Parts: sequence; structure tokens; C-alpha cells
Amino acid sequence: MTTMKASTRFDEPVTPEVLDQAIERGRKRASAGVRATAVQYVPQFGSLLFSFLDRSAVALPVSNYPELATLDESDLQALTLGFGGSALCLKARDLHVSIAGLVSASQPLMDMAASLVAVRNGRKSSTSKSAAARENGRKGGRPKLALTA
Repeated sequence: MTTMKASTRFDEPVTPEVLDQAIERGRKRASAGVRATAVQYVPQFGSLLFSFLDRSAVALPVSNYPELATLDESDLQALTLGFGGSALCLKARDLHVSIAGLVSASQPLMDMAASLVAVRNGRKSSTSKSAAARENGRKGGRPKLALTA
């Protein structure tokens, strides 16, 4: 985690360059991390349904999270998103919970994420992988494994 010292720049003039830099910082910050667009409590499943920009969704059972399991149904219905969609908030109880933290507490979701990352990374081709494939192609394809008996 990066520690930053707070500074006050209330008297800094806002020039077009400063504004462009601020907008770019905002774009980078918005694209990083888990950002939900909506949250809804689904009583039939006892779960919170988080939806995202591409209309995908994740349902997390309230009973799996101690900080949420103690809330009654009216509190669960009053939950909102905060911090740019990265946190679940309940003002009445001063509750702020990271959505990424909720997802990472679910072992099946983390296993699925690890599997998806491995699949995606396996598709990547580097210059050395491409060169090795070309060299093997010149030799008639991938070398056969030597069987030992």
C-alpha cells in the first residue's frame, strides 16, 4: 500500500493543463479495481446482488459475512454503493465495506478468478514464445517427448 502525505492546494490556480491532469488521474482511478454500478438485496436468496457496467452480476450470501449477517432486512434494503462503486455503505450504521474484500472472502469465487486469469495468461504470446514456435515449425513441429522405459 502506498502512503501519501496530505497536502493542501486550495489556492492553486486551475489551468487547462491542471484540469487535464486531474481528468486523466480520475480516468485511471475509475478503471482500477472492482466498481459496481448497483446493489440490491434479494430476500428469496438472502443475498446481495452486485451489478457491473457490462450488466454482469455477482450474488453474495449475507450470512457468509459477519458484518452483514447482523443487519435486519430494512438495513439490507438501505445499503448503497459508495466510493465510486468500490464499497458497500450503510449510513445509519456508519458501515463501509469493500466490495473487492467481500468477493475475495469467497473461496469459490477466488478459485474461479484464479482459473480465469490462468486461461487468459496462457493465451498471451511473447516474442520468445513466437520465436520458439517458428523454430519448432522449421524442425517439423513440437519435439516428441522421449519415452523412458
